[in-house]
Amino acid sequence: MKNIGDLQRMAREMQANMEKAQNELGQLTVEGSAGGGAVTVVMTGTQEAREVRISKEAVDPTDVETLQDLVLAATNDALAKSKELAGEKLGGVTGGLKLPGF
Repeated sequence: MKNIGDLQRMAREMQANMEKAQNELGQLTVEGSAGGGAVTVVMTGTQEAREVRISKEAVDPTDVETLQDLVLAATNDALAKSKELAGEKLGGVTGGLKLPGF
């Protein structure tokens, strides 16, 4: 069994690595799309939406509901990809531990 000093050092290293990974995630982006690319949402690895792109063809004033559905689907796609990216980045830091909030 390791002594308390070793455990404290390991905890500090893990915290520093976690902060570094979170900073990196804030810079990395993923794209979610719907409608064959008619709507695209760009999101960071920390689940911050950065951009929404809507093609002109997707805009029909008589069918707003479809556009709303496309935006929602693209957002959910981007969110799923962002969470996957975060899991990959943070999983290495935590050694696979499931830490609350990460």
